[in-house]
Amino acid sequence: MTAIAVLGSTNMDLVAYVPKAPRLGETVTGREFRTVPGGKGANQAVAAARLGAEVVMIGAVGADGFGSRLRAALGAAGVETAALRTVEGASGTAHITVDDEGANSIIVIPGANAHVTGLEPGDESRIGACDSLLLQLELPLEAVLAGARAARAHGVRTILTPAPARPLPAELLADVDLLVPNEHEAAALTGLTDPRQAAEALLREVPEVVVTLGAAGVLYAARGREPLTVPARRVRAVDTTAAGDTFVGALAVALGEGRAVPDALAWASYAAALSVQRPGAQDSMPTRAEVERARAAESGEPS
Repeated sequence: MTAIAVLGSTNMDLVAYVPKAPRLGETVTGREFRTVPGGKGANQAVAAARLGAEVVMIGAVGADGFGSRLRAALGAAGVETAALRTVEGASGTAHITVDDEGANSIIVIPGANAHVTGLEPGDESRIGACDSLLLQLELPLEAVLAGARAARAHGVRTILTPAPARPLPAELLADVDLLVPNEHEAAALTGLTDPRQAAEALLREVPEVVVTLGAAGVLYAARGREPLTVPARRVRAVDTTAAGDTFVGALAVALGEGRAVPDALAWASYAAALSVQRPGAQDSMPTRAEVERARAAESGEPS
C-alpha cells in the first residue's frame, strides 16, 4: 500500500446550484444549496484514501461546527487526522456557484488554514515516512516551502498543484518533482496560453509536468521525453468541483504503486471522470472498486 502525506487546506464548501451563474451585479434564483466538506488539501487526501492509499492529513480546522464536521469527514474516508490541528476561530470556507453545465466559480476564505505557517513537531517524520507529499497553494507559502523542503530531505516525491495560481519562488520549484496545473494555471505561471508551450517552459523549473485540460484530457511532459496526451473519458458533467483534486489524488496513488506514467494518467482520468458525474467535492470521489469497474467496462475486460 502506498503512503501519502497531504499538507494542505481543509474547507467547508458552501455550494449554490443555479441554472446559470450570475453576472456582476445580477441576482439569480438557485435551485439547491449544500454544505459539503472540501478544501484542495482535504479533497486530495480523501481521493487518495478512497483509492487505496494510506493517507495522513496535515493542516488545521477551526474551533467551530464546520471544523468538527471536516475532521469527521476525513476520518470517515480513512484519512489519519492526528496532524490536523484545531485552532481558535472559524474554519476555512469556499463559496461555490455551480451552473447546469457543471462549471463552477469559487471564492475561498482561508479561516483556520491561514494559521498553518510551518510544520509542527512530528510533521516532518510523518512526511518522511510516506512515498509522496501532496501540496497546493491554499496554505501560507511558508508552510508549503517547509513541507517541500522536508520531503526533499527524506527523498519523498513532491507533487504540487499550483492553485490558486500565483508566482512560485525558485526555492519551492527546486523541491518539486511533479507540477500539476490546469491549463489556466499553466498560462498564469508562464504567460503562455498554449498548454504544450507552457509545459515546456515549466520543465525549466521542474522535472515533470502534467497539465490538466478538462474535457480535452491531460498533457504530460518530462525532461528528455516526448510529450504525451491522454484523452478524457466522455461523460456528462454534473459538477466539476474537485475533479482536479480527484485526478491528483488518483495520480499519486497510481505512481506510488509503480504504474507506468501512461497507465497512471489513464487511471487517474477514470477517477476524475467518475467524480464529475456526481455533485459535490468529497462526496463525488470514487472508490478504487468503482474506478476498476469503469475501466473494465470500457475495455470490455472483466472487473
